[in-house]
Amino acid sequence: MIFERLIALIIFLIILPLILIICFIIFLNDFSNPIYSGKRVGKDFKTFSQFKLRSMSKKKKYLSNVTSSSDNDPRITSIGRFLRKTKFDEIPQLINILLGQMSFVGPRPNVVNEVEKYYNEEKKLLSVKPGITDFSSIVFSDEGEILSESKDPDLDYNLYIRFWKSSLGIIYIKHRSVKLYLYIVFLTIMNFFNREKTLFLISKKINALSDKYSLISEICLRQKKLKAISFNNHNFLKLMNY
Repeated sequence: MIFERLIALIIFLIILPLILIICFIIFLNDFSNPIYSGKRVGKDFKTFSQFKLRSMSKKKKYLSNVTSSSDNDPRITSIGRFLRKTKFDEIPQLINILLGQMSFVGPRPNVVNEVEKYYNEEKKLLSVKPGITDFSSIVFSDEGEILSESKDPDLDYNLYIRFWKSSLGIIYIKHRSVKLYLYIVFLTIMNFFNREKTLFLISKKINALSDKYSLISEICLRQKKLKAISFNNHNFLKLMNY
């Protein structure tokens, strides 16, 4: 924990000038707070404020209660699209690490109303600190694109993406180690330069952790169109081959 906080502090101080410039550009868009603070559920079901560089407009005509968003969501600003594509919007979560609320690697934190839908197996995701990156955030880094044609992003997230993201998060928790932690950091960086190779390495790693994960390993390649999955805790366990 101390090492993570030290690294987070060093990175934050180095990129602080860049953060301030981006904040100023965001502010000029609608003269509102450039930092977004959203309530998320962390370890042991404790809620905290997750920080991001704001990528959505604060103008009244764009206000919405939808939690999932697509690439063509009208709420996303021009600078916001850039921030999301480069993942720069996640930079303020270094503050969450400094506060001891998050880790560099771990399951992505979810909003309260989505956590309330969790099945018992999914609640394992809340046994560790949430992270800035993990297998699922790499494999589904194109989540906005997947939902781009959706008329109900929240519903389609639960049908097409939720099961796989939860499964990958649980797999990380079951097999977490310093070596796997560092490997995910490496894969996160690599994903910016060679996504196809990154997905191949993730698929290979998941399969190496256990041959029970063959289906999930195949999904990680993202070579096939995602299909809607309607599941409960029983078939969640069945699909995970526990």
